[in-house]
Amino acid sequence: MTSAPTDATATPSGPPARPPLMPLDEALARVLAQATPALEPEWVSTFEADGRVLARDVASGLAVPPLDNSAMDGYAVHAADCAAPGAELGVAQRIAAGSVGTPLAPGSAARIFTGAPVPPGADAVVMQEETQALAEGACVRIQVAVKAGQCIRKAGEDVARGAVILRRGERLTPAGIGLAAGVGLDRLAVARRPRVALLQTGDELVTPGTVAPQDMQPGMIYNSNRFFLRALLQRLGCAVVDQGVVPDDRAATTEALRAAAADCDVLLTSGGVSVGEEDHVKPAVRELGALDLWSIAIKPGKPFACGHVRRADGSAAHFIGLPGNPVSSFITFLLLVRPFLLRLQGVVDVALPTLSMRADFQLGRPDKRREFLRVRRNAEGGLDLFPNQGSGVLTSMHWADGLVDHPAGSTIATGDLVRFIPLSELLA
Repeated sequence: MTSAPTDATATPSGPPARPPLMPLDEALARVLAQATPALEPEWVSTFEADGRVLARDVASGLAVPPLDNSAMDGYAVHAADCAAPGAELGVAQRIAAGSVGTPLAPGSAARIFTGAPVPPGADAVVMQEETQALAEGACVRIQVAVKAGQCIRKAGEDVARGAVILRRGERLTPAGIGLAAGVGLDRLAVARRPRVALLQTGDELVTPGTVAPQDMQPGMIYNSNRFFLRALLQRLGCAVVDQGVVPDDRAATTEALRAAAADCDVLLTSGGVSVGEEDHVKPAVRELGALDLWSIAIKPGKPFACGHVRRADGSAAHFIGLPGNPVSSFITFLLLVRPFLLRLQGVVDVALPTLSMRADFQLGRPDKRREFLRVRRNAEGGLDLFPNQGSGVLTSMHWADGLVDHPAGSTIATGDLVRFIPLSELLA
């Protein structure tokens, strides 16, 4: 990501003046502007394509179904022979799925099974339950009046020959994979997986499993961000290069970033990006490339950094720095990093999915920042608010099934309609 630095500048009176808070929509537009060009395509097995982003349109080389076929087990007939209940017809042939019958003569029926092609001449299928077999199956009595076209799936009614069934830039789902397979495609062109280096800094961070809880020293904390960020990246189809915890040392930080940039598309860190805070990531990124620090007008998640780290060949890896508080890190990832990584893979529509829902809580204190409140749907069709909305309370993210996108400077009264963002779609 290339952008001009926006650090605080000195004022005539002395102390640096902090830049105004940047609106989220502006920050997102700036981030997405850096996600071009999209990653190059690669071919993968259709079996392995779930969640991948298509790099080109997929058109069908055949009609689906290729022939008119029976929607159920029963008898193929001429509708004119069965205009009234009680018609008795000779059974001239038996057609199973995978076989093709011969033309059906008037006054006769064909025993047919679900999915089998309807024989030429037949224009209706009567379900087995509406018939009675006679003469040990040699004849059949049609017990209902038959209408032309009933119980027949027409050729091409699912997919027309030449139709585009999947679009470039869409994330493949199980249904999409089934569509591709249904027109005979065993390989698909998809965007290459982004390689994302995940780096953590801070001598206070402890990796779970290395120190027992009872042996933790004062001031030390377990590194939860590394775990949920890795999981979020993997859900977005990224190949994660986990660099672990980098020591709080300028030379070590610079070398870790340099090495990661050589092999990765994106470098992602959490912590140490608050304006004015001293840490080794900011000077290391500036030494190797460029860094932009933003204070975004959202709560939680105000501090955010982006930039790039140059490689030896002159190209660059994107850099993104998230805030260190776990909820702030989690939410800024969803709001900014997720759409960036999707756009990098070629996804066009990266807008937040929102629903209008009823608030079964009140929020009487307006905030100057746009808030993202952790909520959960209740049995009455409304939303409950987690009682502690602190940026360090990761319990709130585990408890919640969505976020309320709450505008700055406003309050919420019980019964108000609010913008609900379901986490199920963001985490899919």
